[in-house]
Amino acid sequence: MSEIDTSTPHSRGPADHSVREQIVAAAGEHFSHYGYEKTTVSDLAKAIGFSKAYIYKFFDSKQAIGEAICATTLSAIILAVEEAVAGAPTPTEKFRRMFRTLVSTGVGLFFNDRKLYDIAAHSAGEGWPSARAYCERIRQILTEIVREGRESGEFERKTPLDETVQAIDLVMQPYVNPLLLQYNLDVADEAPTQLSNLVLRSLAP
Repeated sequence: MSEIDTSTPHSRGPADHSVREQIVAAAGEHFSHYGYEKTTVSDLAKAIGFSKAYIYKFFDSKQAIGEAICATTLSAIILAVEEAVAGAPTPTEKFRRMFRTLVSTGVGLFFNDRKLYDIAAHSAGEGWPSARAYCERIRQILTEIVREGRESGEFERKTPLDETVQAIDLVMQPYVNPLLLQYNLDVADEAPTQLSNLVLRSLAP
């Protein structure tokens, strides 16, 4: 479930084609060094040693290449969350670990590979399919946790499930959305604990 499907018509050729993978890998390195906004398809063609026309056989735009890179980056974050949640003994702890992992992986990406973080932030701001799929998967995991908490008696069951999940998602957005997290880094260390406590108090039966 951790693999993010961009569901775009922008990629051309077989998905497992070695040349397509080579383009994505080279583009990732180029974007990491120069940034997404400052890189053109012509720049990538020169760096890889392909013609611009040849790259367009596999991707019809720079955004399509960025989508492939972004999907891989966001899938890695989702995988980290799924692994953290899987090891938690209770719904309460699952929520804490989910929130904490989302923030820590986002902050880690921001400081360790700022250029790739910028692609993720750009995708969130532009509503790319990879960013929408990422947000949807977070909501799915959150829904599963809340539903399990209700079934076990840890969480209240009076509020409609969709309303509860939507409200919690809104609380989390400033710290899990790449576009917003960069403006909340000064409180990213304490936010997961403090906001988790607040949310969990509101979920108490």
